[in-house]
Amino acid sequence: MGVLGTFGQRARAAAGWFTHPLLPDDLLSTLNPLWSTREPHARVVGLRRETADTTTLMLRTGRSWPVHRPGQFVGVGVRIDGVWHWRTYSATSRPEEPLLAITVTALPRGAVSGVLAHGTPVGALLRIGPPAGEFVLPQPVPEKLLFVTAGSGITPVMAMLRDLAANRPEALAGAVLVHCDRTPTDVVFGPQLRALADSSGLRLVERHTAVSGRLTPEELTDAVPDWPAREAWACGPAGLLDDLAAHWARHGAPESLHVERFTPPATVADGAPGGRVTFTTSGITTDTAPGTPLLAAGEAAGALLPNGCRMGICHTCVGRLRTGAVRDLRTGDLHDIPGEPVRTCVSGAAGDVEIEL
Repeated sequence: MGVLGTFGQRARAAAGWFTHPLLPDDLLSTLNPLWSTREPHARVVGLRRETADTTTLMLRTGRSWPVHRPGQFVGVGVRIDGVWHWRTYSATSRPEEPLLAITVTALPRGAVSGVLAHGTPVGALLRIGPPAGEFVLPQPVPEKLLFVTAGSGITPVMAMLRDLAANRPEALAGAVLVHCDRTPTDVVFGPQLRALADSSGLRLVERHTAVSGRLTPEELTDAVPDWPAREAWACGPAGLLDDLAAHWARHGAPESLHVERFTPPATVADGAPGGRVTFTTSGITTDTAPGTPLLAAGEAAGALLPNGCRMGICHTCVGRLRTGAVRDLRTGDLHDIPGEPVRTCVSGAAGDVEIEL
């Protein structure tokens, strides 16, 4: 660790003596929310309209926010009527750019996406979670790439394309992008994609579904005859992804198709067995049923617990494990180390447990 890092740690520790009972992070976040490490924020510093329904938000993050990999997503929290609502959006900027870009399409009856796409002004403060996701290119980058996207499924791939253009132009020159949307004007990043194809050697195949209908695997074969020889990344509606997965399973190498689905992670089948949970700060003890999140069990018993996204992204609900064990309801992983942070919204009791909340 460098001298500045050591000095920063000592300064933060010393600040604790003067800010007690507040933590130093509480004071710093009051001065500037972007300085908070416990509840990271980002400020909207620019907006770019991509289509009638889609807007790119340019965000300034705090210095402690980790760098994303092209293709990853971040959790974004927006306050609506006094309540924080969380959604996940792909980062569409390159990792080395000074601002983080997320691109949001307003969905029909989508209250959160509508606010972000149409009602978020420059200067607005958002909550932000760390980058996550495995929909990324490996290193080294494969020589022959294929991207198949539809609608807003272009967003994680756009970050990949921008990164390839800046850092690995030879890989982009031989790549193929097949993108589907209703009309040419509905294509998110349409002008940028066409300009990139003209300048880089990327082969862009646009399919406009209002005229041609949904892409089928057979039509993909017609458009890209050498698809079995390519490593593929696909993102879009579930129907398209299901068709592609079945096609690769029948006629290609399933492991060469990488898919990103815009759906919350499913809970594991066996969940957690349940048990007696004690929230030591609240002084509330309750029995939980198998597979019940600690947060839901505590709230049902009357505990006032911190919460945010309620899907394991924002880390607002974290409490430290005092005794016992919990199981991550998404992955099935067991956590039983005293002092370990536990996300109560996605963790269930694995026997009797005490949480410092």
